[in-house]
Amino acid sequence: MGGKYCGARKKRGWRGLAVAVWVAVAVACSATMHWQLRQESMDRAEERLISMCEERARMLQEQFGVTVNHVHALAILISTFHYEKLPSAIDQETFAKYTGRTSFERPLLNGVAYAQRVFHHEREMFESQQGWIMNTMQRELAPPQLEYAPVIFSQDTVSYLARIDMMSGEEDRENILRARTTGKAVLTNPFRLLGSNHLGVVLTFAVYRPDLPADASVEQRVEATIGYLGGAFDVESLVENLLSKLAGNQDIVVNVYDVTNASEAMVLYGPPTLDGQVPHVSMLDFGDPFRRHEMRCRYREKPPMPWSAITNPLGTFVIWMLLGYIICAAWSRYDKVSEDCRKMEELKTQAEAADVAKSQFLATVSHEIRTPMNGVLGMLDMLLGTDLTMTQKDYAQTAQMCGRALITLINDVLDRAKIEAGKLELEAVPFDLRSLMDDVISLFSSKSREKCIELAVFVCDDVPKVVLGDPWRFRQILTNLVGNAVKFTDRGHVFVRVCLAENSTMETNQALHGSMNGKDGKVESAANGAFNTLSGFEAADRRNNWQCFKLLLSDKESLLDDLEGENSSQNDSDRVTLVISIEDTGVGIPLQAQDRVFTPFMQADSSTSRNYGGTGIGLSISKCLAELMGGQINFTSRPFVGSTFTFSATLKRSYKDTSADSSRSLSEALPTAFKGMKAILIDGRPVRSAVTRYHLKRLGIIVQVVNSMSAGVKAFSGQNGATISREKATMLFIESDFWRPETDVQLLNRLCEHTNGQMSDVPKVVLLVTSEADKDKYGLAFDIVMCKPIRASTIASCIQQLLKVEMPDRKENQNRPSFLRSLLVGKNILVVDDNKVNLRVAAAALKKYGANVHCVENGKDAIGLLKPPHRFDACFMDVQMPEMDGFEATRQIRQMEMKANEERKAKLGSVEGTTFVECHLPVLAMTADVIQATYEECIKSGMDGYVSKPFDEEQLYQAVSRLVVGTTDSAV
Repeated sequence: MGGKYCGARKKRGWRGLAVAVWVAVAVACSATMHWQLRQESMDRAEERLISMCEERARMLQEQFGVTVNHVHALAILISTFHYEKLPSAIDQETFAKYTGRTSFERPLLNGVAYAQRVFHHEREMFESQQGWIMNTMQRELAPPQLEYAPVIFSQDTVSYLARIDMMSGEEDRENILRARTTGKAVLTNPFRLLGSNHLGVVLTFAVYRPDLPADASVEQRVEATIGYLGGAFDVESLVENLLSKLAGNQDIVVNVYDVTNASEAMVLYGPPTLDGQVPHVSMLDFGDPFRRHEMRCRYREKPPMPWSAITNPLGTFVIWMLLGYIICAAWSRYDKVSEDCRKMEELKTQAEAADVAKSQFLATVSHEIRTPMNGVLGMLDMLLGTDLTMTQKDYAQTAQMCGRALITLINDVLDRAKIEAGKLELEAVPFDLRSLMDDVISLFSSKSREKCIELAVFVCDDVPKVVLGDPWRFRQILTNLVGNAVKFTDRGHVFVRVCLAENSTMETNQALHGSMNGKDGKVESAANGAFNTLSGFEAADRRNNWQCFKLLLSDKESLLDDLEGENSSQNDSDRVTLVISIEDTGVGIPLQAQDRVFTPFMQADSSTSRNYGGTGIGLSISKCLAELMGGQINFTSRPFVGSTFTFSATLKRSYKDTSADSSRSLSEALPTAFKGMKAILIDGRPVRSAVTRYHLKRLGIIVQVVNSMSAGVKAFSGQNGATISREKATMLFIESDFWRPETDVQLLNRLCEHTNGQMSDVPKVVLLVTSEADKDKYGLAFDIVMCKPIRASTIASCIQQLLKVEMPDRKENQNRPSFLRSLLVGKNILVVDDNKVNLRVAAAALKKYGANVHCVENGKDAIGLLKPPHRFDACFMDVQMPEMDGFEATRQIRQMEMKANEERKAKLGSVEGTTFVECHLPVLAMTADVIQATYEECIKSGMDGYVSKPFDEEQLYQAVSRLVVGTTDSAV
């Protein structure tokens, strides 16, 4: 126990660690996904920022380049139309007008101005020509210097630059010098523009003589310089105008810097700070190799984290947790199932042990109860074979009947136990269904006569004659149901009907839709008020009326003859489902008791057992047997009306004749001497007349049914063509219910008159009655009075008695005692049993048929007597004995026979022409056990058969005919 506890504790510790690791991995995976998604979002935002920034920088450079190109074109214009032109084609007014009208081509410039290059020695002449004096940026007189750059032409927007020497300012001077040496547009440092107060720069472009070569050197460019074009760029307006044309400006902030001095970057556009964000920098190339500009872009607000970076990791974490929960639950479920399986294995072991103990208990109980009962019944049977007084014989017969009732009860209990244990197995042998039904009815014939009730059986014509199944269990179901029906019925009838399942379905579809189990509803009745049933009493199942029953009848010849002509090669495995209904008009089942009808040992109430007897186990066994046969059982019952039990069974068609196997034949074959005879049946109840006609047809008798004596006379005499054929009827069957002595006697006399005095033509009149009292009452008025229930065999006996018909000889089945004597007479049989009473019973039973019996009380003595060679022809071996049981004794007997056969075969092997016959003693198990395990053990140990105690003439016949018949053919 401590080890299991420590193991469970260790398992829980490992499981807790696994859960912690799982959660940690889930958190790590979710965090990694969050970081990755966030990083991807930031990368996409950065790519978007770069794209927008590069686009703006490119557009700004393009617009700046376009402006520079226009300034360059203006420089060429001045060089072409103003330089060395007398008079010049361009003056201030022309320049101002032209630049004003073409300002749309230079949207980035506030205005342009042209400053002419003037050397110091040319200053006076220049000032005199222009009519004004050059000034500095501060509007002062320009100081003397080597050369000057006074503005002579200006656009109206920058007219304030007129007369100003552009080389008077240090930065402007540097720009002019750089512009003429490089031949490119150069820019100044940012400064506040006059008027707009926006940050801007001055663009300076040198104007050269037209004859300057394209690959001119610096000196050549300086020498060829004739003036300078300049313009002020409003950078803020330029960038604002550019950004207004692009989308996404509300998302980003753009800054333009002059970074010529890297340590002191000057802002050309945008706010001075970037709020700590790292911007994207795009370099700007405005064509000035001496100055550097760049555009810095950043998001106005930090890009928000995408929801996917939150929901996806969270969802992943939840999925991990759910998956972990599922795994943990599955793990726990696995542990629970494993534990349950372990417990179930233990319970299974215990159940198997209990089942073995139960089987052993059943075997022991069966043996211990049946063994003394074998002695009791055997001794009673022996007692009845002696000379007894009538009183003594009555006592002995009563005791024998009680003993057999006790054996029946024991068998029922053991059957129920075998069914619950799953040990019950069904046989598959061919049997005659109609003969079996007759045998079952005959069991209750005396009881039905005592109660004056109708007891009848009807099998539809399309039901096969021979079927393959277990006749003993099929008979057991019928016996239980018919026995109950007879037991609980005091008036009316008990009607057993067999049909195919498909015909039963057709009948049900045609039935009246009445209610069941005691509810309101009426079935169609006859004109005289009686119900159209077998006896005229109302039945519980309203579907079983004449209108439905007649659907099952057919005018075709019985299948009994049809099957004889069928090809024997037909398939013996055709399945056929039979529906058997047992209808009675007894007391019915109370409504409150109908739910527990099939419960073992349960009856309707405590008075049932007191009034009718029984244990309440028969229906339970019948239900289980029906289910084993592939069918089911149900019932319809109405209190004080009756009950109808219906069960189905799936069997197989068999085209083999059961009479060919005497060991399996359940009843003697019907005679064929009456085939073609004519009979008239007088019965006004259609159901009962159909049943009687069915039994007569089985004998080959042609039957005409009429409902009155007068109609019968007309049918016999052939009036109105009513006769059934040209030949007159041989027999006249009359139901006692429709016999009216005061009128029908005269009609019967008239019937005799139609024979023209020929006594041989007078039909034999048979009266059908339900009780022995009626038989005595009408016995003198008829040729014979037949007491029902009628069967084909009883009808055959009556007809044989009436018509003196010779029956064909029958073989051993006619006289089984004589047949057994022919088998056993002179045979040496060894009986082994530890019970002296049973030894006496078995010995007496075998000696009765002429056998020489030797008895021993244990297996060791039997082995000593059966060492080959020995004189015995068969051995009846008890199973449970002290010292050595029957199983072990049989095994040792078979070993001795095997050794003896090998020795004999070795001796006779060298002799030519000799026939070797193996030594094999028939050994029959003789035990009180009736469970399947005992039978299997008997066969396994080498026994040849099985006889259960107490065995009767039938059992003895079945066992001996199989094993000894081969050695007695000559005697038979």
